[in-house]
Amino acid sequence: MTGIGVEAGAQAARSRALAVLRIRSRALAVALLPAAVAVVLLAGGSTGHLVGGSWDAARLAMSVLGVLVLLAAGAVALVVARARPAVSPTVAIAEESAPDLYRMVRDLADRLDVPAPSAIALTPDCDSWLEDRTHPAHGPPPQEGRDDEIAGVRGSHRRVPAAPVLVIGSPFLWWMRVGELRAVLAPVVAGTGPSAHPDIAAARRFVRGLDAAVAVGSTPGRCPLTRVICASVAWVARVLLRSCREHAALMERGVAAAAAERAQAVDYGLRIVAQEQVGLAYAGWDRLLTRVALPAWRMGRWPSRLDAGVVAALTELSRRDRLAEGFASRLGERPACDLLEEPGAIDEAASLLAARLFHGGPAENGPDWAPVDWQEYPEEVVDRKWRLDAARLHRVLDAQGVTHTPGTTPPDSDAPTLARVLTHLSTPHPTPPSPTAPVTDRPTPPPTEPATDLTSPSPTEPATGFTAPSATTSEPDPTAPQPTGSDASDLTAPQSTGPGSGDLTTPQPTGPTTPAQATPQAPTAPTPEDAPADSASGRSSLVVGEAETLAAALTAELAREEAATPHSGSTALDTTPWDDTALPLFPLQPPRSARELLTDHVTAMVCCAAIDTAGATPGLDWLDGPSLLINGERAADLTPRVLSLVEDGDPAPLRAWLVKSGIRPEKPVRLV
Repeated sequence: MTGIGVEAGAQAARSRALAVLRIRSRALAVALLPAAVAVVLLAGGSTGHLVGGSWDAARLAMSVLGVLVLLAAGAVALVVARARPAVSPTVAIAEESAPDLYRMVRDLADRLDVPAPSAIALTPDCDSWLEDRTHPAHGPPPQEGRDDEIAGVRGSHRRVPAAPVLVIGSPFLWWMRVGELRAVLAPVVAGTGPSAHPDIAAARRFVRGLDAAVAVGSTPGRCPLTRVICASVAWVARVLLRSCREHAALMERGVAAAAAERAQAVDYGLRIVAQEQVGLAYAGWDRLLTRVALPAWRMGRWPSRLDAGVVAALTELSRRDRLAEGFASRLGERPACDLLEEPGAIDEAASLLAARLFHGGPAENGPDWAPVDWQEYPEEVVDRKWRLDAARLHRVLDAQGVTHTPGTTPPDSDAPTLARVLTHLSTPHPTPPSPTAPVTDRPTPPPTEPATDLTSPSPTEPATGFTAPSATTSEPDPTAPQPTGSDASDLTAPQSTGPGSGDLTTPQPTGPTTPAQATPQAPTAPTPEDAPADSASGRSSLVVGEAETLAAALTAELAREEAATPHSGSTALDTTPWDDTALPLFPLQPPRSARELLTDHVTAMVCCAAIDTAGATPGLDWLDGPSLLINGERAADLTPRVLSLVEDGDPAPLRAWLVKSGIRPEKPVRLV
């Protein structure tokens, strides 16, 4: 440990804290200035020095102004002092439930020669920090049945101790070993030393009070007068916060530098290795939430062992990725979760809090919000999700009047089948022209020179920098690869030479034209070679249009279902020290697009058909989420074939895969 570095960082933090406190003093001086001037004027009048009508008016004006400014300053100071600072949502860890963890943290604080944290809490994130909870509003009596925040330290009714609370990321406890966790927490715990300095603590309280006062101005549900007063207070707090923002940031940077220098004496070599585990745990946690937990949350189920799932996900990653082979050998050492007396209960509380923060789920269990174990995940989540999506897809097809698979015999003629979806997405369905559709029946002059090569501009044609491709003078190469789907639509559109298409694909010269200039641009009669290209272009356009229509209908249907679902808000807003009225606080993913929804629903229909007709089973992949198991092996090549059907209207790859897997699309499937 370099004492010079620690002292330099702490001194820089103290100097910035004093700068923040000077801003507070200046604001107080500005508030007292009108009252001080009024006192001087009143004293001058009482001694007979400042007499006269003008001085009397000045005394009256300054007295009124001083009183108003003092009242306004008192209101601002009261709001700043009484406003409830923001608190991170955490899971309380009492000392009785984790004596070994508390003992390790205290030993670490003794080695660093800093005060020990007052309490320990867990957060469902891959991060660790110290949090100041010395405000009186952060120490209410403990609430029974609420484990999603620190309601108090050991049930105390008095003010919370001055030492900050140590917040630890819950994935660290399950993935890291005990030595690695101690090395990661060393620089965090070392921050309690600078935090105990009176100037730094006072500056932090002032900044957090200003931040809370700004939030007071945006609280809804107040009367107009109160709203105006709160908005004025928030404006003053915002001005003060803006003036001390840079000093506060540099103060925190100095505190972190001092803590890092002090922590170098503790497990420095092991901390380098542990930092690699931090990045790996973050990658596994993010993958687990977005691929595994999010589908379950959308189904009204929340996995009750998310932290244990991180270990399984990272173990699977180490098995697949040769770069992570060395990390699996660590599993033989003692995990940090052994420092907890009941790791299962803590994991369940952290999992429920994660569902609230990242998805906005309710705070308690209910008929539409129940926990699910990993063993039950394939049946309770994966299979149910696929069948719900398949049922929604067929409801939308029924609403659009799409007929069932032709050729089926009763009683299966009205049963949902995969063949119905394949036929609808791969067969063009002509639609009546819409008002916004391009007009293709405009009269065009008859062609005068059918054999004219349209790729060679005439000598009198203006140079436009554009060469119109044509399919009338050269036959397509049968050996060349032919584009399919949307690519075919894009490549064949300029080659269309039917009536009304030449004026849409070939730019017209401006100004008066002569017959010689108009001749090369006149549309020619379609030849037998043009028919395949025109047919493929029209077919692809119609198929893609049907997919877009179906995707839009699915989006509307899903929006109606979500709107009909009652929103489960917080049941006890007064007992939470953090604002849970705008959940989720950290959405994992943006809303899915219409094309993504259609892809998911078609994939679900394929999986249902595979389960009902080919004996496949739903499964869970720790890195990719819900998966289809055919003969015990994961079907990883399904998604590209579904995309080929949805985006290009080409069912050939998917049909070939169905035949290879023994799936019969004409057979009915079971829905929910």
